[in-house]
Amino acid sequence: MRSFLSLVAVVFVGSAFAQEVPKPGKEHEGLKKYEGKWETVMTAGGKEEKGAAAYKMDLGGFWLTSTYEGTMEGMKFTGKGTDGYCPIKKKYVSFWTDSFSATPVVMEGTYDASKKTYTLSGDGPDGTGKMTKFKSVTTWKDDDTFTMSMSIGDAKEPMFSITYKRKK
Repeated sequence: MRSFLSLVAVVFVGSAFAQEVPKPGKEHEGLKKYEGKWETVMTAGGKEEKGAAAYKMDLGGFWLTSTYEGTMEGMKFTGKGTDGYCPIKKKYVSFWTDSFSATPVVMEGTYDASKKTYTLSGDGPDGTGKMTKFKSVTTWKDDDTFTMSMSIGDAKEPMFSITYKRKK
């Protein structure tokens, strides 16, 4: 069995190098705008909580990786994200994990250049651990400020929103 897997790996790797390595596209270039360190203010349930985020283009310029540190409901909250653009689906894709759940939030969506807005939707765990629908809307105000709001389930209003301001 091991020799068969080795043969498959050699054939696959050999054929992969025969093809030209893909290059990041204009959609990936757009994600570079997020790179840097950010101060955040999360608004939820009428309360505001401060935090910090950092973004970096990674893995050959295809993926935007992020970290978030702050508090939520007075408890320490940390998260990590991986965002990119899938040329096969022709959609932006997002994978989020955090310290409040063992299950990721996986979303995909589009960018509206005229509104400077990314809109993603997908599935993840609600507060009880049950899988539900998520919708994220991120709007750029200027090069140093953007907001992200998150709706969960069938809610008409976002559960929370975060304003990001670039650290100078």
